[in-house]
Amino acid sequence: MKITALKLKDRSFDNWHAEVQNRWNYKDLKQDGAYCRDWISFDCCLYLPHANRVYCGITSLQGDVFWGYDRATKSFFDCGYGAISEPYDAKFHRSLVHRSKDGCLYAAVALLHDIDKYWDAPGGAIVRYEPATGKIEKIAIPLPHHYIQSICLDESLDVIYGLTFTPERMFRFHIPTLETVDLGPISSGMSFTQGQNVELDGEGCAWSAWTVTRAWQDLSGPDSHRLCKYDPATARIQFFNTGLPDPNGGEGNVKLDGLAALGPYGLFATGGNGSVYRIDTTTGRATWLATPIPGRPSRLSSLKRGPDGAAYGVAGMQGNCTVVRFDPAKEHVELLGPLADGDCSCWQIHDVVVTPDGVIYACENDNPYRSSYLWEIQL
Repeated sequence: MKITALKLKDRSFDNWHAEVQNRWNYKDLKQDGAYCRDWISFDCCLYLPHANRVYCGITSLQGDVFWGYDRATKSFFDCGYGAISEPYDAKFHRSLVHRSKDGCLYAAVALLHDIDKYWDAPGGAIVRYEPATGKIEKIAIPLPHHYIQSICLDESLDVIYGLTFTPERMFRFHIPTLETVDLGPISSGMSFTQGQNVELDGEGCAWSAWTVTRAWQDLSGPDSHRLCKYDPATARIQFFNTGLPDPNGGEGNVKLDGLAALGPYGLFATGGNGSVYRIDTTTGRATWLATPIPGRPSRLSSLKRGPDGAAYGVAGMQGNCTVVRFDPAKEHVELLGPLADGDCSCWQIHDVVVTPDGVIYACENDNPYRSSYLWEIQL
């Protein structure tokens, strides 16, 4: 593999453990010039073949949350979000989709602030961007004061499904009319519920996680993390009593990390130290398939199909990451090698995209020691 760390910002931070971790609040980070300007994460990405560009959603305390990478010129470019940015806009989390009908990209704004600013912050907007002209605009705030963690697009219905935080709810946004339907809560409030993304299955149902309450006891229990789907045929969320089983055979479920719709092979999920699961979309039952790196702390937040039919992602965390190939037909995982560019190692990966020529672009996020990078992986 040939691996290149693509640097939009390049700054080191040496005060994380001494000052920042578990001490600073959102306001403290915003007031620090270095963190506000240069502490960024690459949180989501989308590739447009006709433009040969990778579009990236960024975490930025400065609100500079939307950039692209031009593969022809090998350079980053600003998508102009600064023209519409507002003070509480912090990132596009896993919220970047392409609508073929108008050729536009649609994104959604996520938060970093706490609930003490709930009434001050207007809420996460749906953003429309025209790649051909560079026009960018906010077209709606689906749920006032709620910010949006992830979206997916059902082109057949012209609908965007989204998950908010905080509080955690699911919504349905109709693009032509700009109308929103609040589909209801997915969280009991006892813990953070959702994984990194919301995903459609082959029947057009939008999948997420939910959590039970058990308010008559101190903790919700080991099986509190479960799966749910919104079915447009019934116009209701179906809450399953099943979740992702512990890969080590322990009691209960593990928290969902990512969802991946892999074409004819169906819907898959990740969680539990980066384990991969197959989901039965009728019953909501998940079957453990593999744990790519069982011997150390790991995560596998994103799997995307490549031109060979396999899905690719990056497992690992805390600066020790490995490129992964998953064959959905054989349900087999293969480790391809470490994700590093010389002495520079990747911290962890939040999203990936695979181009038609088989190049992986991987979004590094939440690196406490430096600006995060976009990683280019040529297999």
